[in-house]
Amino acid sequence: MANRRALHFVFKVGNRFETACFYRDVLGMKILRHEEFEDGCKAACNGPYDGKWSKTMVGYGPEGDHFVTELTYNYGIGSYQLGNDFLGITVASSQAVSNARKLKWPLSEMGNGVFETKAPGGYKFYLQDCSPPQSDPVLKVTLAVSDLQKSLNYWSNLLGMKIYEKDEKEQRALLGYADNQCKLELQAIPGKVDHATGFGRIAFSCPQKELSDLEDLMKRENQKILTPLVSLDTPGKATVQVIILADPDGHEICFVGDEAFRELSKVDPEGNKLLDDVSLISKFLSPLAERDNVYGEGPVLTFRTLSFCCWGDLSQRLVSAS
Repeated sequence: MANRRALHFVFKVGNRFETACFYRDVLGMKILRHEEFEDGCKAACNGPYDGKWSKTMVGYGPEGDHFVTELTYNYGIGSYQLGNDFLGITVASSQAVSNARKLKWPLSEMGNGVFETKAPGGYKFYLQDCSPPQSDPVLKVTLAVSDLQKSLNYWSNLLGMKIYEKDEKEQRALLGYADNQCKLELQAIPGKVDHATGFGRIAFSCPQKELSDLEDLMKRENQKILTPLVSLDTPGKATVQVIILADPDGHEICFVGDEAFRELSKVDPEGNKLLDDVSLISKFLSPLAERDNVYGEGPVLTFRTLSFCCWGDLSQRLVSAS
């Protein structure tokens, strides 16, 4: 399965502005592209919501060779309840640790040069205070499972991932499609995996011709298919084919045709500005929305938040907008 790639993890966020500050100013990532949609996604990319939403791709480099995050924002929804399903993303970046300290972003030392922090909304990140061992600092995504062996059978035997590590005592395993790609870590927990409303989705690509075979395989094995093979349109960009699966614990998995996705996921030089502009409009240019929080982007930002969120650039845009 060397022709498959780990692409991104999808988070639902309630405040685009504060979330973008965390990814850009603390983690040191870049806005790769930003897209707005009038209606809900046919593959429920934005969750079980039918209204207007946006997608922002953020990462350390182009999606063609980096594992990135997809931030989905549903207009009018300001927060989500977290379950115990997502356990964290591990990033190797001494710069991110330095940024967090400089900006007084909360860090909890876990030992061995690893620090736990949280993005707005509560999603956990583990920052290793070191240089990345590979070109992409994002090392692994950790998901909770209720039965490690059952999950390994699904991810390895059915989806073709290589098992890099397996620790029976700690009830954890590390899997991936290639040595230089972000890995998937499965960690067994007591009891049932709870996804609540803040559940995410992990995405992979494969040659488009393999998508129908993958769908047939899941049908033969009586595995859950959340969204059968479907085409998704992005205005002005490539149309991609996807299939959405669910593993034994209900973790959502997207497989997308690689050829069209490479075209869709090209870095947009205007992505950063597009995100800032829509955030500014909803945050600063509508006092009524600010008062009533109709955009779901949280309370008015404090001076402390603004002090490190690209204030110079933002203030210039506010002056221009007025």
